[in-house]
Amino acid sequence: MNNMKKILVYILFAVFILSCQDNGIDNVCTVEKESVAIADGAVEGELLIKFAPAMERILDTHFATRAVATRSGIPSTDEVLEILGAYRIERVFPVDPRTEERTREAGLHLWYKVSFDKGIDVAEAYSRLSTLGEVSKAQCNRRIFRMDSGRPVFVKSADDATVENPDENIFNDPDLDLQWGYINKGGYDFETEKAKAIVGCDVNCKEAWELCTGDTSIIVGVMDEGVLIDHPDLAANIWTNVDEIYGSYNDNDGNGFNGDRHGYNFASDRGYISATGTNDTGHGTHVAGTIAAVNNNGIGVCGIAGGDAAKGQKGVRIMPLQIFDDSRASTVALEAKAFKYAADNGVVIMQCSWGYNSAYANEVQGYMPGPGSEEEWEKLYPLEKEAIDYFIENAGSPNGVIDGGIVVFASGNESSGMSAFPGAYSKCLAVSAIAPDFTPASYSNFGAEVDFTAPGGDGDYYGLPGSPNENGSMIYSTMTEEGKACYGYYEGTSMSCPHVSGVVALGLSYAAQLRRHFTAEEFIELMNKQSDDIEKYFEGEKLTHFNHSSPGSYATKTPLSKYKGKMGKLVNAGKLLKAIEGAGRDMKLPNVYVAPQQEVTIELSRFFVDGDKLEYICEINNKSVATAVISGTKLTVTGVTGGFALLTVYVNGASHIVNVTVREDANNNGWM
Repeated sequence: MNNMKKILVYILFAVFILSCQDNGIDNVCTVEKESVAIADGAVEGELLIKFAPAMERILDTHFATRAVATRSGIPSTDEVLEILGAYRIERVFPVDPRTEERTREAGLHLWYKVSFDKGIDVAEAYSRLSTLGEVSKAQCNRRIFRMDSGRPVFVKSADDATVENPDENIFNDPDLDLQWGYINKGGYDFETEKAKAIVGCDVNCKEAWELCTGDTSIIVGVMDEGVLIDHPDLAANIWTNVDEIYGSYNDNDGNGFNGDRHGYNFASDRGYISATGTNDTGHGTHVAGTIAAVNNNGIGVCGIAGGDAAKGQKGVRIMPLQIFDDSRASTVALEAKAFKYAADNGVVIMQCSWGYNSAYANEVQGYMPGPGSEEEWEKLYPLEKEAIDYFIENAGSPNGVIDGGIVVFASGNESSGMSAFPGAYSKCLAVSAIAPDFTPASYSNFGAEVDFTAPGGDGDYYGLPGSPNENGSMIYSTMTEEGKACYGYYEGTSMSCPHVSGVVALGLSYAAQLRRHFTAEEFIELMNKQSDDIEKYFEGEKLTHFNHSSPGSYATKTPLSKYKGKMGKLVNAGKLLKAIEGAGRDMKLPNVYVAPQQEVTIELSRFFVDGDKLEYICEINNKSVATAVISGTKLTVTGVTGGFALLTVYVNGASHIVNVTVREDANNNGWM
């Protein structure tokens, strides 16, 4: 995690009352403006403000023909913008016609980024703008940085990763045996006279892979550095937006992002995903490989939900959401855009191996504390919270495998007794890290906020003073070196985090194949019940030689009892998949909303087990409103005139009722 100082400058404001206005549509209620913290690291000359709902119509009119302006169209606000030397104001979230309705319901359309004279102090600008009655929230646009996972250790290029694999392994990928986080076969270190690895200290992929290896309907957003999308062990499982041309400056699908064929680079604001920069560490490519490196393709490594290439089964899809590009630091505004983009484009799991420093971070080691409570975090970064909430509430579908989104964060690497935010947010999953013998990794954050633990490696624990780094205890995955595909080791909660994301993805893949439906809360609860308590291993002391391979190494003994109740449970993919078979509920056909003279097509096989092998019949009770026909497994509903009708689909001896609504404003003429 970054060592950037976070000196907070507190600005006190008199509490003022913004009187309620009720015009039947907009309701602006009492808001108390208290103290706010401007973090060191705030972008100079920028603020993020959220206008009060009563300003919606003025803003809509002013920005109806433009995406960017120099003023807001609100006289009192524009007076302040003039004083600040503002030269640009724009919506944080671009308009996507497909999702604008729910964007407005969430209030995200009221967030704007203001760019002003960099010579004016951010705190002064905040003071002027936040006290306006037309502004309901404000925050600095804080820079965010990658989570420190140490220096990567490169082992082999992609060209060398094609040796034979032991016959007893389930897949033929040559380096599967190095991925102890999936299947830990144990081992003894004669030099240190202790168990180097313990059988079963893994996420139990062996049992899980007997049931499922992944499913292309599940999309995982990797919010990180760029992912090397043409890595030979990842390319087959990279998400593709078929309507876009990669890296183009045109927005073919009209979602507000140009050239986003394989995700989006928010750091450079273009569709080109970069993983070859001089300062790129391979971090994004590494975590992506843990989730979805292609299985059984005879090269390299495996992914937890990477499919089975030998059987023609693709794994889950990775959507790169690049917020770190080479030496470019990201910002809260870019992160927020990435969360919303993910929800609006099919992602159901967000993989986030980054975060702020923990509130209990060690200042002596240069880690300045971050937010200490959910309340403090929300006051500092309200936009961040709203964007995460939008993803959690709007990802997935009530008619798909999961209704809602799951956000997975690394807890942090400062050996701190509290998880870092945003992972510490109660609606996110925070992940700690363990070594191959079930002991907490010496660097891992821990605390009551931690939900799960997973393999993250612990080179300092296994290394003796003066010895090389103990690679075998670290996490092996896909990598990049000088822009080329390779494989290598990393360690950190950044590495345990994708183990959890991968298990979630594999579980949802199996649920999709069984046509089971869950809410996000239900799935997380099931996952928790099927995870393992490992606190029996938290006895005695753990001797760690920090920086053991450098002259500045030092040894520390840590009582393992301090971790009890603060590491979360170890995720177990095998147990989770077995439990899915009897959990959740059957998927239901969606209701249809269609405009007159327009049509909607539904792929029926998505909703029934072996759906591509079944026969379907349909009838509609009011053909003056809509008509319906089935061709193979595709149901097509055509609107005739405004009104309502009941559509019945018969399959497998059962009938399924679908409500059909024909109206002009039919949510982009789609089904929901």
